[in-house]
Amino acid sequence: MTPTISAIIVNYNAGPLLRDCIDSLLNCPLDIDIIVVDNNSSDGSLDGLAALPQVRIIRNSANMGFAAACNIGALLSSAPFLLFLNPDCCFRAGSVHTLLAALQADSQAAIAGGLLLNEDGTEQGGGRRAVPTPWRSLVRALRLHRFAHRWPKLFFDFHLHRQPLPAHPIEVEAISGACMLVNREAVAEVGWWDDDYFLHCEDLDWCMRFRQKGWKILFVPDARIIHTRGVCCQDRRLFVEWHKHKGMMRFYRKFFRHQYPGVLMGLVAVGVWLRFAVVAAGVMLRRLGRLLGR
Repeated sequence: MTPTISAIIVNYNAGPLLRDCIDSLLNCPLDIDIIVVDNNSSDGSLDGLAALPQVRIIRNSANMGFAAACNIGALLSSAPFLLFLNPDCCFRAGSVHTLLAALQADSQAAIAGGLLLNEDGTEQGGGRRAVPTPWRSLVRALRLHRFAHRWPKLFFDFHLHRQPLPAHPIEVEAISGACMLVNREAVAEVGWWDDDYFLHCEDLDWCMRFRQKGWKILFVPDARIIHTRGVCCQDRRLFVEWHKHKGMMRFYRKFFRHQYPGVLMGLVAVGVWLRFAVVAAGVMLRRLGRLLGR
């Protein structure tokens, strides 16, 4: 029998959090097929999973990146709904069912995402957001979003988690790839993840493409997910930041280079790589400090 949902979990050295994620799915009353796509982990996070009959494990011989691994897992499934997950996500009781109900209730909805929570229960950034267009990114970089209360259209802040939590599912421009429930019917029209992104911005890309085809993106506040962000990459900060900024540039060029003046796009590019330089310098200084402190 074909399951209602296939959960595709992309794993890379997530440690015990991977099993916690899987257990939260196994405790769900829905019929869920679990596919773990492992990007050549070396930490033993897959140990013991082979004994679980509900779990299929795909072992990549190298780190393929997030988007490519998602596509590998999805192509092994025939379920009508696909749940893409980071291994550091853990569902509160009933949350998967709540996501599915919201998606099924709206025939124009392609993707639903829930309320991403920090371990202290506060809302995490990225679970609901507006698309960071070049202008919005420039506004953010120059801290002009502080004037959004006076000129909300001009200096709009795309970090929607600072807004009051809605009482019911709402349409947003984008959600986080950490947890996405996707209607396969919509994917057939839009296409799979763009695997030219290695890490970061592939979720924004996909949300843009769904919206360009007229599909809705839903944020479902009653679907609550604990997200222990960054655990898989905490020892590879520079590697992650490089691919994050590279992904930003791909995203901007792909969707906005024909909509914005070349001067503005140039300023955005300079801003992106200056930001990377600052972050990289900070990482290197911290490493040097640890070495000197030994």
